[in-house]
Amino acid sequence: MTSKVFSVAHQGLHCQLVEVETDVSRHLPAFILVGLPDAAVQEARERIRSALENTHLPFPRSKVTVNLAPANVRKEGTLYDLAIAMSILRAEDALPMAEEDMRAVYLGELSLSGMLRSVKGALLTAAFLKERGIRRLYLPAANAREAAYIEGVAVYPVSSVQELVSHLIGERAIEPLSHTPLDKGEQAVSQFDFKEVRGQAQAKRALEIAAAGGHNILLRGVPGSGKTMLAKAFMSILPEPSVDEVLEVSKIYSYAGLLAPEKPLMSERPFRSPHHTASVASIVGGGTWPKPGEITLAHRGVLFLDEFPEFPRSVLESLRQPLEDKVVTVSRVSGSLQFPAHFLLIAAQNPCPCGFLGDIERDCICTPFQREQYQRRVSGPLLDRIDLHVSVFPVKRELLMADISAETSEHVLGRVRAAHILERARFAKKPNWFLNGDMDHRSLKRFARLDAGTQKILVDAAKKLQLSARSFYKIIKIARTIADLAGRSAIQEQDVLEALQYR
Repeated sequence: MTSKVFSVAHQGLHCQLVEVETDVSRHLPAFILVGLPDAAVQEARERIRSALENTHLPFPRSKVTVNLAPANVRKEGTLYDLAIAMSILRAEDALPMAEEDMRAVYLGELSLSGMLRSVKGALLTAAFLKERGIRRLYLPAANAREAAYIEGVAVYPVSSVQELVSHLIGERAIEPLSHTPLDKGEQAVSQFDFKEVRGQAQAKRALEIAAAGGHNILLRGVPGSGKTMLAKAFMSILPEPSVDEVLEVSKIYSYAGLLAPEKPLMSERPFRSPHHTASVASIVGGGTWPKPGEITLAHRGVLFLDEFPEFPRSVLESLRQPLEDKVVTVSRVSGSLQFPAHFLLIAAQNPCPCGFLGDIERDCICTPFQREQYQRRVSGPLLDRIDLHVSVFPVKRELLMADISAETSEHVLGRVRAAHILERARFAKKPNWFLNGDMDHRSLKRFARLDAGTQKILVDAAKKLQLSARSFYKIIKIARTIADLAGRSAIQEQDVLEALQYR
């Protein structure tokens, strides 16, 4: 006898409906899995056999063939256990199902005792089912809360295979989880407030511009000057994400298995800070079957790379394409996947290997050759893609303990929010979080026009500084953001002059 139930395959952030077909025939006992399964799916045979026998449910004493269709789509992970078990029970004629349950999707890993363990991608799956018009989803109770954020899909939390069987045959009903409405995100909890950062007026101003316009920024200064503290305080001036952004980021973290049961939604903008020993695969994504890397986990948030030149050259060069395109394509022999990578980069570095070049109190011990080699670790094309270049100088010791009133993050955040409102109105037809830093050449000509005098100042400066075309346009984008922070509709000379300071 044959049977069929449904599950889902994850291909990056895209889903594919999978038909789990089972045939039980009178041959010598065997359990065969086909349909391009990986090792984890192959191991499901022993988990399912033990789970059914330990819960006193029938397992066929004959040949069992399970096909995961379409066969050309790779199946990986443990999420197919529950669907395969249900399909086997149906093929044994031991599990009558209502019409709605035959069209439902089943996800979950089985333990040997028949209990269900959490799986990756529950939120991603629920969103896909809504698009496909599939209205029922059975999955582990640990994943139910994240899936319940998707309206229009009845989410049934299942604790064990025995509980699900009792529900399907009408003995004991499982109540679907109530839909949890999505709301806009929360302000990120920052370790530091801007008022706690002593001095550094220029660096704070540059970070404000970066937050307002979505501009990448490089902080260069001696050790202990406050670069890391400034980067961490940056989250306190970044506005909370919109509803769409919360869902977008949460799908990524759901797919990566990083959503905790007690917090099944990414309500804050992510802040990722990988160590400088990280590999290319961990930063951009990779693996035998590509997984999202740090730049994707930082989507709609911040990627902080401390000790920037210490990262391997291959890692730094891999950032060039994502910084431009806001997506990353990870290619392997087994296939290629595209992941979103719309992040704001904050990089921090010392001016030289010893760190004290330009320090007024300590002498640099590096040779000119060592300094040159250190600067060459970051290529010109990559530096050209970073909008704001800021020098961070040591704070005088007298100021460190002085009781000085400084502007709070809340005040700065107010200006950044006002600038974002102007940008949302300007780019109303663009996707969420499309800011001045994302403008292309056509948008620049429309929204960032310069009068003749201002244009001449910029052209003369570009010639003197030997700026590339990319840097030339980045200055205009920065000037547009500076004007927005001041509430001006037109870019003025002072905006361009300030923008030039950061190149």
